[in-house]
Amino acid sequence: MKRRRLIWQLYPSFLLLILLVLLAVSWFVLTELRSFHYQQTSRDLSARARLVIEQISGQLNKNYQVWLNQQIKNLGEKSATRITVVLADGRVLADSDEDPLRMDNHAQRPEILTAFTGREGLSIRFSQTLGQTLMYVALPVSVDGQLLGCVRTAMPLSDIDRTFRVIHWKMLVGGLLIALLAAPICWWMSRRISRPLEQMTAGAQQISRGEFSVLLEEAGSEESSRLAAAMNQMARQLSERIEREVKQRSEIEAILGCMVEGIIAVDNDERVIRLNMAAAELFGVSSKRQPGRPIQEVIRQSDLQRFVQQALDLQEPLEEELVLHGPRQRYLHVQATPLTGSVDERIGVLIVLHDLTRLRQLESVRRDFVANVSHELKTPITAIRGAVETLLDDAEDEACKRFLGIIFKQSERLNALVEDLLDLSRIEQGVLADSWELQTAPLLPVLVSSRTACESLIAKRQIELKIFCPAKLRARINPPLLEQAVINLLTNAIKYSAENSRVVIDVAQLEEQISIRVQDFGCGIAKEHLPRLFERFYRVDLARSRNLGGTGLGLAIVKHVVQAHRGEVRVTSTPGEGSCFTILLPRPSGLRG
Repeated sequence: MKRRRLIWQLYPSFLLLILLVLLAVSWFVLTELRSFHYQQTSRDLSARARLVIEQISGQLNKNYQVWLNQQIKNLGEKSATRITVVLADGRVLADSDEDPLRMDNHAQRPEILTAFTGREGLSIRFSQTLGQTLMYVALPVSVDGQLLGCVRTAMPLSDIDRTFRVIHWKMLVGGLLIALLAAPICWWMSRRISRPLEQMTAGAQQISRGEFSVLLEEAGSEESSRLAAAMNQMARQLSERIEREVKQRSEIEAILGCMVEGIIAVDNDERVIRLNMAAAELFGVSSKRQPGRPIQEVIRQSDLQRFVQQALDLQEPLEEELVLHGPRQRYLHVQATPLTGSVDERIGVLIVLHDLTRLRQLESVRRDFVANVSHELKTPITAIRGAVETLLDDAEDEACKRFLGIIFKQSERLNALVEDLLDLSRIEQGVLADSWELQTAPLLPVLVSSRTACESLIAKRQIELKIFCPAKLRARINPPLLEQAVINLLTNAIKYSAENSRVVIDVAQLEEQISIRVQDFGCGIAKEHLPRLFERFYRVDLARSRNLGGTGLGLAIVKHVVQAHRGEVRVTSTPGEGSCFTILLPRPSGLRG
């Protein structure tokens, strides 16, 4: 629909308002004037009727009909009034204009009926006898309380109507003249109101085009001046905010461009919002042409697409390690965080990509180096042990035996370290290659076998070991691998427990997991050591660990074994009260409630 300018809305409205006011005033004046004239005529007719009643008083009967007719005609001619005398039964006794004998019975006339009740009757109607509209006023005539009849006076209203028609035309012409005179005034008032708004509209259009230096004139009425001042202030604030936003955007672009990590912002419809240079180089795409395109078109990696869909379905942060296949295999640590708008409404997710390819290559080199060195050390260590054992059998000197014992003990410790390094390397390679075969098997035989392996250490320290595990409880495990992890936990629990103490293995079935808790009541571990407890070669008490013969790799092996089972390991400890290590394994799908 085409919109009209404000002046063409104001100007006709003003003219129409003036015309409506003129019409309303004219109608009101004419109505009141007509009512005034009718009232005056009514009072005049009432006075004339009373004069007639005084002149004919005592002669209102059939005996004086001739005389009454003559008197009524004379009075009617002199006063220019139609006068009618009506008896109580409605018969016309005399009339100034017509022959009473030829007139109908007037008992049912409205004014006559009212007069017969003792009150003044008034009626305005068209007279069939005279052929025009008349006003009738009837007054009762009574003698000693007895109603004899009534006297009615009437006057035509044609003169009054004619006069009012003339007044109508004069008021119409006067109204048109007033409207013609008011038209220029209305135009001037409309322009005065619309011009400041048109100027502000033009200024607002310039501001919308980015011309913030435009200043609107603060003139006119108070409202228009305040509006112009507000728009000028708005332009200044908008200019400052845009400059600030541009500056912040440039800073963000610079930060994102300098980041080593890849950044991808995706909306709720899986369309790319932002892609920084590192992410573009990582996937070999252009960072400027991608916003607005679906992530499936920009990055053709099914694992990453699946990760994005999963992140959009969740309400909390998500992280995962992905392997991108292509000409060059890449390892990525991917983190997803919900992306919110200005009103805390979720608009998508922010994906942060850490390229771990170089780190994984270095770890692979390290693992290969450790495995190779450990394997190469195993042969000379075995030879040293054999030679020392032979010398110990033939040695007679006590000093020689003591030194040979030290060599044998250290070779034993070095052999245990090499064995742990080989086990750890073997487990790591299996976890990375996902080559460990898992099967659904009962847990109790694994725990019993682990206790058997630690039987000598249990007997030596006189530890009471209790196992609480339902015989039918099963999980997806690699029995030899899980047994190695439990043995390591049991060994630590026994070593760090006082003699004649106890160790408890408790297995429970949770809603989504199966927990294996190994709890001791020994010296415990301080809180600051817990985060690093599963690092290689990390020791809480270096001197005590060496005395107990530990290699510092047992808990690292436990962590990698649990990772091979797609689970997690946790630890809680209180110094002086003991420690509790918990292995959490996923429940088999067929056993979930």
